[in-house]
Amino acid sequence: MASNPIVSIFRVKELRVRLLFTLLILAVFRLGSVITIPGINANELFRFFKDAQDSNSSLASYLDFFVGGAFSHFSIFMLGVMPYISTQIIMQLAVIIFPSLKRAVQEDGGQRKMAAWTRIGTIFVCLLQSYAVTVYAGNMVAQGYNVRVLSETTFTVLAMITVTAGSMITVWLGDQITNNGVGNGISMMIFAGIVARLPSAVVDLSRAVQSGRLNLVFVIIVLAMFVAILALVVFEEAGERKIPVHYAKRVIGRKMYGGQTTYIPFKVNPSNVIPLIFASSLLTLPVQVASMLGFNWTNNLQPDGILYNVIMVVLIVFFAYFYTQVTLNPTEIAKNIRENGGSIPGVRTEKTEEYLQKILNRLVLPGALFLAFIAILPTIIMSCFPGFPQSVAMLMGGTSLIIMVGVDLDTMSQVEAILKSHHQDGLTKKGKIRSRIL
Repeated sequence: MASNPIVSIFRVKELRVRLLFTLLILAVFRLGSVITIPGINANELFRFFKDAQDSNSSLASYLDFFVGGAFSHFSIFMLGVMPYISTQIIMQLAVIIFPSLKRAVQEDGGQRKMAAWTRIGTIFVCLLQSYAVTVYAGNMVAQGYNVRVLSETTFTVLAMITVTAGSMITVWLGDQITNNGVGNGISMMIFAGIVARLPSAVVDLSRAVQSGRLNLVFVIIVLAMFVAILALVVFEEAGERKIPVHYAKRVIGRKMYGGQTTYIPFKVNPSNVIPLIFASSLLTLPVQVASMLGFNWTNNLQPDGILYNVIMVVLIVFFAYFYTQVTLNPTEIAKNIRENGGSIPGVRTEKTEEYLQKILNRLVLPGALFLAFIAILPTIIMSCFPGFPQSVAMLMGGTSLIIMVGVDLDTMSQVEAILKSHHQDGLTKKGKIRSRIL
């Protein structure tokens, strides 16, 4: 008799410890997300963001959404892991642009150097954004909200140190999940922030219906759309194209190797949620800083604006190709196949790289366009259904939906692997999380 998969999860000690450790770290992260930085009047801060919500300040809501309300609390974790992600983007682009940096990364210990440089760069990005936060607080004071209880200089220094330290602690917590818990730590931090907004989103939706601002029929239609879109996202995230590779028999010493056919699995969306996270982070950083510093041009780059969404689509497609080329380099894959005496049936050996590149291009473009559509879906929903709460629309589409599905599938895969390594039944009846073969 097959055991309950939930029971199996807690029966395996390694998995049980990892899950409890992950939950503990996420609890610490959520606790830090509600601890206000020193020098802030919490009552005045709440009044400001309440008025900003009533006036549909999309940027404030967008920034607050991905850190689980930490931004509106002006908490020590208010920047979350976004500065680290922004720095990662800059460093990965620099590796492509500067050959000397690429050679340094490819040397022994190069990845450790890259990680160290990324963290150092993150500190500078945190200092920049934390200073922008202090200017933002100053703008609140100028608007009549006495959110600052310390002098401007004292508050600026104290806030920059606190917020920068909080962001680096968040990155460290994410690393602990990656090393000792379940799932990718950085993605789990973003995932936790999004999930933390679920209760308030449900409350916003119920209030909109009760007040008459939103028709119940519209809500039912949108919820049905959400179920269909969720199914499509899961289908797309799990879909893959398997490339058969046949290895000829070789005799090495007294043993014979090869003579078998394996597969190279190319996912429909090889880069997973990375293009969305990169595009959101890269686009939000300058908008956030410029908006906090009082530049008016950011009014044209609000998350619900046309220009913002057009740039978002372009960045998603760019990062989908960029990240795929970095992680699934057809040249390297073709080289490894040839060196191991392999070949793709029906493809000449010298054409292997060209064939793999063509397959990737056919997969990446539809996958990237699908991601882009999901990313702008909240804007479409709010345009078609006036009065629909932004917090609910962002959960039913956009970056948040892809992140939730992607992180969930990745975590389930890791749980599945640990269960199978301990000879336990998996999370599905067949003992594996099935992928759609295209």
